[in-house]
Amino acid sequence: METVSTAKAHGGTLGVYKHDSASTGTGMTFSVFLPPQAEVGGKLPVLVYLSGLTCTHANVTDKGEYRKVCAELGIVFVAPDTSPRGEGVADDPAGAYDFGLGAGFYVNATQEPFARHYRMWDYIADELPALLAANFPVDLGRIGILGHSMGGHGALTLGLTYPDRFKSLSAFAPIVAPGQVPWGHKALGGYLGDDRAAWRAHDAVALIEDGKRPAGAVLVDQGDADSFLIEQLRPELLVAACEAAGVDLTMRLQPGYDHSYNFISTFMEDHVRWHAARL
Repeated sequence: METVSTAKAHGGTLGVYKHDSASTGTGMTFSVFLPPQAEVGGKLPVLVYLSGLTCTHANVTDKGEYRKVCAELGIVFVAPDTSPRGEGVADDPAGAYDFGLGAGFYVNATQEPFARHYRMWDYIADELPALLAANFPVDLGRIGILGHSMGGHGALTLGLTYPDRFKSLSAFAPIVAPGQVPWGHKALGGYLGDDRAAWRAHDAVALIEDGKRPAGAVLVDQGDADSFLIEQLRPELLVAACEAAGVDLTMRLQPGYDHSYNFISTFMEDHVRWHAARL
């Protein structure tokens, strides 16, 4: 693992790191904020944040406004990339923003030419936690996961599938039912093929319908001025699925907020505190 940069922040250390990933077969970059408690000794709880379409690790690292509250509470905050990158990594032939580079959708692709590198599911579920445990003072028994938009989709599906690994779960403006919206049709069809039964493993609403449950309660914040709300996000589908299944969901529709990091940074402290109370 290579250290790209480190900087002091709120008494802790913000670092950017690069390594060769066995899952994706590419180099992968991620950031880690270590709170000041890391210098005392012992292992700390960790939050893994999954970013949305077009993003890298840098978006939330630069604009997420999580460091102060993580420093207060003793939480390690990790931000991986959203897709493999580099020479030989397939991209959308038309260069669209919602498929290919920057849009891995947190699945293991089965369709060529994406199957070789687009294995973000394995990377987030298995490889990244093991890498963190080997190099940072983190407690793998206390991992929370959260994300935004496409990353909210990833957080929900991973949290529902692996409640034993991800003990707390939240999301900002997630794609809750990719099998029912255009972003998901394009991504899941392109990465997983035409068999929609295979899509259900990467669709939070379908997972709940099929019996998957999170480790505990779920928090979702959604802006009501989000331009993607009606066509792509459809939070009402998650509300209905959770009500039918008895899943404890707190869905907060935030008046006037859009899809940007102005929205995310406003409610990030709430989410970090939500996870800390459960970790």
